[in-house]
Parts: sequence; structure tokens; C-alpha cells
Amino acid sequence: MDFLGGSIACIVGAVLLIGFIFLANAIRIVPEYQRLVVFRLGRSIGPKGPGIVLLVPVIDRSVKVDLREQVREVPHQTSITKDNAPISIDFLWYYKVLDPAESVLQVGNFESAAAGIAATTLRAVIGGIPLDDVLSEREHINNMLRTRLDEVTERWGVKVTNVEIREIVPPREVQEAMNRQMSAERIRRALVTESMGDQEAAINRAEGTKQAAVLQAKGERESNILRAEGDKQAQALRAEGFAQALEQIFNAAKSVDQKTMTLQYFETLKAIGASPSTKYIFPMEFTSMLDNFLGKNTKG
Repeated sequence: MDFLGGSIACIVGAVLLIGFIFLANAIRIVPEYQRLVVFRLGRSIGPKGPGIVLLVPVIDRSVKVDLREQVREVPHQTSITKDNAPISIDFLWYYKVLDPAESVLQVGNFESAAAGIAATTLRAVIGGIPLDDVLSEREHINNMLRTRLDEVTERWGVKVTNVEIREIVPPREVQEAMNRQMSAERIRRALVTESMGDQEAAINRAEGTKQAAVLQAKGERESNILRAEGDKQAQALRAEGFAQALEQIFNAAKSVDQKTMTLQYFETLKAIGASPSTKYIFPMEFTSMLDNFLGKNTKG
């Protein structure tokens, strides 16, 4: 009985172990960014996932495909330009699987195949471009590489999203010539900048002189206007004072009697007589006497 019970326990344990192995091989948990391309007895039944995928052990075989955008590096490749200059270029290419089944069915290893095509495509593209254009038109070369790679990988269900040249290493003599050219260009820019600075300084000085002259002329004009206004007001005040003085003299003369005028007349004669020059003074009375005399003779 003990032997029978032990045998049953072994059989149950073996069954459980087989069942566990069966379930472990049958159940697959597929993330959102992956798909399983399932082959049943060698025939593709399409991509499965995401989530839980059940496979039949021994009968089913699965290939995992990542749907996320991937980046791969193409190491330095020596290429010959159109003008026979050897250069070394390395670049990155980005791709994304659009059809998981085609990426497995149409090519054995699309990454290795695409890398090989990228290297040969790079040599073909660089071979049709002069060295100067290679150094100055990276974006154009990137677009050409991306277009040609995408034409090839499209039949594999893979989309080449971008190509970026990372480094271009020209020949040593070309690098030296470029360094000399850059140095000459920097010197030229410095001279141009200096001359433009001198020109702007001269313009600013001329503009400052012009503005100073304008301000000076404006100041002189305003000063002349102010002086003229002052003279005008002074003359008006003097004329007004003179008029008031005449008015006061006239008013004072109205109140002067004959005696005051006679005294003032004598004072004037006295002042005239004090002068050292020789003078002949005829009093007003003498002239009236002459008038009377001349008048009487005329009548006789």
C-alpha cells in the first residue's frame, strides 16, 4: 500500500510538473510596445498581442518584434567625393517597425541588412557630391540617405524616420586649408567690424557737431529775440517816461508866472556869461526896442 501511494504521488507530481511547464510555455504576456509573430507548424498566423497570448507548446513558435522607434549607428565609412577627395563619415539612422509580420517574413535580420544598405547608400550619395557641398549641405545629404533607405526597408514593413550625419572628417590637407580660410575670414570680419565702427563713430561725431551747431544757432536766435524784446520794452519805457516828463513840465509851466520866468531868464544869462568864450547877448527887451524903432522909422 505504501508503495502504491508513493507511485500515485509521483505520478501526480509529474503531471503537475508537466502542466506547469505546459502553462509556462503556453502563456505569454506581451507589452503594449511589442508584438509576437506566431508560427503554427511553420505557418504564420500573424502578430499577436498586446496582453496575454496563449501558445500551443511544441506546435507554436513565436518571434518577438519591438514596435518602438529605434536608433542604430553606422560607424565611420570612408567615401570618395565627386572631386576625388576621401572623407570619413559616420551617421545615425532611426527606424520604426510598422508591420511586424513583414519584418520577420521578408528579411532574416532587417537591422543588419539595413546597416549594410546604409553604408553602400552613403558611398553612392557622397560619390555624386563635391567636397564643399558635403561639408555645407548636411541636411540635403540626410534627406537623400533617408529617402533611399526608406525605399528599401519599406518592403520589410520598416519605416526609416530620420538620418543624421554625426561627424565628417575631411583629409588633413583639407582641414588645414579650412583652418587657414577660417582664420582669414575672422580677420576679414574683424576689419569689417572695425571699419564699420569707425564709420559709425564718424557719423555720430558729425551728427553731434550738426546738432550742436543747430542748438547754438537756435540759442543765438532766441537770445537775439530776447535782446530785441528787451530793447523794445526799454525804448517803450523810455518813451513813456519822456512823455510823462514832458507832461509834468507842461503842467508845471502852466503854473509859472512872469516873475518866475524873469528870474529863470536872469539865471540863464548868468550861466552863459560864466563861459570863457566871447559872446554877444541881446536881451529880449532890446530886440523889442529895435522892433519899435524900426517900426517908427518905417512909418515916417
